[in-house]
Amino acid sequence: MNNYLAEFLGTAFFVYIILSTGNPLAIGAALALAILVTSPISGGHINPAVSIVMASAGKMQINDLIPYCLAQIFGGLVALELFKRYKL
Repeated sequence: MNNYLAEFLGTAFFVYIILSTGNPLAIGAALALAILVTSPISGGHINPAVSIVMASAGKMQINDLIPYCLAQIFGGLVALELFKRYKL
């Protein structure tokens, strides 16, 4: 369960930075920070495409693929709603 929460929060943070700044340096720093923080907990995928590849390569259990992807998609949607309501 902590894996999915970490992916949700990491993706929400990363997507919010993308939407609010659009600055490539800020986006790169946000991605690096999100991966560094979530890697020990969940692997730091932060992207459904990465999760699919990791499951296909056998580095992640197939049973975890759908929950990971859903957590990441919902994290992105929450970031969008936060961006709409609270702009930097």
